[in-house]
Amino acid sequence: MTGVPGPAPAPLTVLLVDDEPLVRADLRAVLEAQPDITVVGAAADGAAVVPLVRRLRPDVVAMDVRMPLMDGIGATRAVLRTVPDPPKIVVVTTFENDAYVYGALRAGADGFLLKRARPAEIVHALRAVAAGGSLLFPSAVRELAAAHAQEPGSAEARQTLRRAALTDREGQVLRLMARGLSNTEIAAHLTVKSHVSAVLSKPGARDRTQAVIAAYESGFVSPG
Repeated sequence: MTGVPGPAPAPLTVLLVDDEPLVRADLRAVLEAQPDITVVGAAADGAAVVPLVRRLRPDVVAMDVRMPLMDGIGATRAVLRTVPDPPKIVVVTTFENDAYVYGALRAGADGFLLKRARPAEIVHALRAVAAGGSLLFPSAVRELAAAHAQEPGSAEARQTLRRAALTDREGQVLRLMARGLSNTEIAAHLTVKSHVSAVLSKPGARDRTQAVIAAYESGFVSPG
Protein backbone atom coordinates (compact mmCIF):
# COMPACT_ATOMS: atom_id res chain seq x y z
CA MET A 1 0.00 0.00 0.00
CA THR A 2 1.34 3.44 -0.90
CA GLY A 3 0.65 6.85 0.56
CA VAL A 4 0.44 5.57 4.13
CA PRO A 5 2.48 7.78 6.47
CA GLY A 6 5.02 6.15 8.75
CA PRO A 7 4.86 6.37 12.53
CA ALA A 8 5.31 9.84 14.00
CA PRO A 9 8.63 10.47 15.78
CA ALA A 10 8.51 10.09 19.55
CA PRO A 11 8.26 13.40 21.46
CA LEU A 12 11.69 14.76 22.32
CA THR A 13 12.75 17.35 24.90
CA VAL A 14 16.04 19.22 24.55
CA LEU A 15 18.15 21.47 26.79
CA LEU A 16 20.40 23.93 24.92
CA VAL A 17 23.75 24.94 26.45
CA ASP A 18 25.86 27.54 24.63
CA ASP A 19 27.45 30.81 25.67
CA GLU A 20 26.52 32.52 22.38
CA PRO A 21 22.95 33.88 22.38
CA LEU A 22 22.70 33.72 18.58
CA VAL A 23 23.66 30.04 18.55
CA ARG A 24 21.04 29.26 21.19
CA ALA A 25 18.42 31.22 19.24
CA ASP A 26 19.28 29.51 15.96
CA LEU A 27 19.17 26.03 17.49
CA ARG A 28 15.89 26.78 19.25
CA ALA A 29 14.33 27.97 15.98
CA VAL A 30 15.48 24.85 14.13
CA LEU A 31 14.26 22.45 16.80
CA GLU A 32 10.96 24.10 17.65
CA ALA A 33 9.99 24.06 13.97
CA GLN A 34 9.50 20.33 14.55
CA PRO A 35 6.13 19.34 16.02
CA ASP A 36 7.65 16.56 18.13
CA ILE A 37 10.56 18.53 19.66
CA THR A 38 10.34 20.89 22.63
CA VAL A 39 13.21 23.02 23.89
CA VAL A 40 12.59 22.89 27.63
CA GLY A 41 15.35 25.26 28.65
CA ALA A 42 18.64 26.96 27.80
CA ALA A 43 21.83 27.90 29.62
CA ALA A 44 24.83 30.08 28.80
CA ASP A 45 27.39 28.04 30.73
CA GLY A 46 28.10 24.49 31.79
CA ALA A 47 27.92 25.44 35.47
CA ALA A 48 24.12 25.74 35.15
CA VAL A 49 23.57 22.37 33.52
CA VAL A 50 23.20 19.97 36.45
CA PRO A 51 20.45 21.98 38.24
CA LEU A 52 18.58 22.43 34.95
CA VAL A 53 18.84 18.74 34.06
CA ARG A 54 17.55 17.76 37.50
CA ARG A 55 14.61 20.15 37.23
CA LEU A 56 13.67 19.83 33.55
CA ARG A 57 14.63 16.17 32.83
CA PRO A 58 15.42 16.67 29.13
CA ASP A 59 15.89 13.68 26.84
CA VAL A 60 18.96 15.28 25.23
CA VAL A 61 21.38 18.05 26.15
CA ALA A 62 22.92 19.90 23.19
CA MET A 63 26.18 21.00 24.82
CA ASP A 64 28.72 23.53 23.61
CA VAL A 65 32.31 22.57 24.47
CA ARG A 66 33.96 25.96 24.96
CA MET A 67 32.30 28.05 27.68
CA PRO A 68 33.80 30.49 30.22
CA LEU A 69 33.02 29.10 33.69
CA MET A 70 32.56 25.38 33.08
CA ASP A 71 33.23 23.89 29.67
CA GLY A 72 31.32 21.06 28.04
CA ILE A 73 33.78 18.47 29.33
CA GLY A 74 33.24 19.39 32.96
CA ALA A 75 29.50 19.76 32.50
CA THR A 76 29.20 16.37 30.81
CA ARG A 77 31.19 14.71 33.57
CA ALA A 78 29.09 16.43 36.26
CA VAL A 79 25.79 15.33 34.69
CA LEU A 80 26.83 11.72 34.30
CA ARG A 81 28.29 11.49 37.81
CA THR A 82 25.50 13.20 39.73
CA VAL A 83 22.19 12.82 37.86
CA PRO A 84 20.33 9.50 38.08
CA ASP A 85 19.20 8.22 34.68
CA PRO A 86 21.04 11.06 32.88
CA PRO A 87 20.01 12.39 29.47
CA LYS A 88 21.89 11.79 26.27
CA ILE A 89 24.52 14.45 25.65
CA VAL A 90 25.44 15.70 22.19
CA VAL A 91 28.45 18.00 21.94
CA VAL A 92 27.91 20.98 19.64
CA THR A 93 31.13 22.24 18.11
CA THR A 94 32.60 24.42 15.39
CA PHE A 95 35.55 22.15 14.60
CA GLU A 96 35.22 18.37 14.55
CA ASN A 97 38.90 17.80 15.37
CA ASP A 98 38.78 20.03 18.47
CA ALA A 99 40.57 18.42 21.43
CA TYR A 100 37.69 19.67 23.60
CA VAL A 101 35.34 17.44 21.60
CA TYR A 102 37.47 14.41 22.33
CA GLY A 103 37.59 15.35 25.98
CA ALA A 104 33.79 15.54 26.12
CA LEU A 105 33.44 12.19 24.37
CA ARG A 106 35.87 10.62 26.85
CA ALA A 107 33.83 12.17 29.66
CA GLY A 108 30.77 10.32 28.37
CA ALA A 109 29.09 12.43 25.67
CA ASP A 110 27.15 10.29 23.22
CA GLY A 111 28.27 12.01 20.03
CA PHE A 112 28.89 15.38 18.51
CA LEU A 113 27.23 17.77 16.10
CA LEU A 114 28.81 20.48 13.96
CA LYS A 115 27.39 23.99 14.31
CA ARG A 116 27.46 24.34 10.53
CA ALA A 117 25.24 21.28 10.05
CA ARG A 118 22.05 21.76 8.07
CA PRO A 119 18.79 21.98 10.04
CA ALA A 120 17.64 18.55 8.86
CA GLU A 121 20.97 17.05 10.01
CA ILE A 122 20.63 18.65 13.45
CA VAL A 123 17.12 17.30 13.91
CA HIS A 124 18.05 13.84 12.68
CA ALA A 125 21.14 13.70 14.90
CA LEU A 126 19.28 14.58 18.09
CA ARG A 127 16.49 12.14 17.33
CA ALA A 128 18.99 9.40 16.54
CA VAL A 129 21.01 9.78 19.72
CA ALA A 130 17.85 10.06 21.84
CA ALA A 131 16.69 6.75 20.42
CA GLY A 132 20.03 5.12 21.24
CA GLY A 133 21.15 5.13 17.63
CA SER A 134 24.65 4.63 16.31
CA LEU A 135 27.49 7.12 16.54
CA LEU A 136 27.16 10.54 15.00
CA PHE A 137 29.91 11.18 12.44
CA PRO A 138 31.52 7.78 13.12
CA SER A 139 34.51 8.38 10.84
CA ALA A 140 35.32 11.64 12.64
CA VAL A 141 34.98 9.95 16.05
CA ARG A 142 37.39 7.24 14.90
CA GLU A 143 39.85 9.87 13.68
CA LEU A 144 39.65 11.71 17.01
CA ALA A 145 40.16 8.50 18.96
CA ALA A 146 43.09 7.46 16.81
CA ALA A 147 44.73 10.91 17.02
CA HIS A 148 44.48 11.03 20.81
CA ALA A 149 45.09 7.35 21.51
CA GLN A 150 48.47 7.91 23.17
CA GLU A 151 47.35 10.69 25.51
CA PRO A 152 47.04 10.18 29.30
CA GLY A 153 44.27 7.73 29.97
CA SER A 154 45.46 5.02 27.60
CA ALA A 155 46.94 2.94 30.45
CA GLU A 156 43.62 3.12 32.28
CA ALA A 157 41.79 2.09 29.09
CA ARG A 158 44.11 -0.92 28.72
CA GLN A 159 43.36 -2.01 32.26
CA THR A 160 39.62 -1.59 31.69
CA LEU A 161 39.66 -3.84 28.65
CA ARG A 162 41.86 -6.40 30.38
CA ARG A 163 39.42 -6.57 33.28
CA ALA A 164 36.53 -6.87 30.81
CA ALA A 165 38.00 -10.17 29.54
CA LEU A 166 36.30 -10.06 26.15
CA THR A 167 36.01 -13.36 24.32
CA ASP A 168 37.62 -13.73 20.89
CA ARG A 169 34.26 -13.16 19.21
CA GLU A 170 33.52 -10.10 21.32
CA GLY A 171 36.95 -8.77 20.43
CA GLN A 172 36.10 -9.17 16.75
CA VAL A 173 32.88 -7.23 17.29
CA LEU A 174 34.74 -4.40 19.04
CA ARG A 175 37.23 -4.14 16.18
CA LEU A 176 34.37 -3.94 13.65
CA MET A 177 32.62 -1.31 15.79
CA ALA A 178 35.86 0.70 15.87
CA ARG A 179 35.88 0.64 12.07
CA GLY A 180 32.41 2.25 12.14
CA LEU A 181 30.30 -0.72 11.08
CA SER A 182 26.64 -0.75 12.09
CA ASN A 183 24.96 -3.76 13.72
CA THR A 184 23.59 -4.77 10.32
CA GLU A 185 27.02 -4.60 8.73
CA ILE A 186 28.62 -6.49 11.61
CA ALA A 187 25.93 -9.14 11.27
CA ALA A 188 27.21 -9.81 7.76
CA HIS A 189 30.40 -11.00 9.46
CA LEU A 190 29.15 -12.39 12.76
CA THR A 191 26.12 -13.19 14.86
CA VAL A 192 25.95 -9.80 16.44
CA LYS A 193 23.29 -8.88 18.97
CA SER A 194 24.48 -10.62 22.14
CA HIS A 195 28.12 -9.81 21.37
CA VAL A 196 27.48 -6.07 20.96
CA SER A 197 25.71 -6.05 24.32
CA ALA A 198 28.67 -7.81 25.95
CA VAL A 199 31.20 -5.46 24.32
CA LEU A 200 29.38 -2.51 25.88
CA SER A 201 28.56 -4.01 29.26
CA LYS A 202 31.81 -5.80 30.14
CA PRO A 203 34.06 -2.70 30.06
CA GLY A 204 31.21 -0.55 31.39
CA ALA A 205 30.90 1.48 28.18
CA ARG A 206 27.94 3.89 28.12
CA ASP A 207 27.54 3.45 24.36
CA ARG A 208 29.43 2.76 21.13
CA THR A 209 31.34 6.04 21.37
CA GLN A 210 32.89 5.03 24.69
CA ALA A 211 33.66 1.53 23.42
CA VAL A 212 35.43 2.86 20.32
CA ILE A 213 37.47 5.35 22.35
CA ALA A 214 38.52 2.58 24.77
CA ALA A 215 39.48 0.36 21.84
CA TYR A 216 41.88 2.95 20.43
CA GLU A 217 43.24 4.28 23.72
CA SER A 218 44.03 0.80 24.99
CA GLY A 219 45.83 -0.18 21.80
CA PHE A 220 43.28 -2.97 21.23
CA VAL A 221 42.66 -1.36 17.83
CA SER A 222 45.53 0.37 16.05
CA PRO A 223 45.04 3.69 14.22
CA GLY A 224 44.75 3.09 10.49
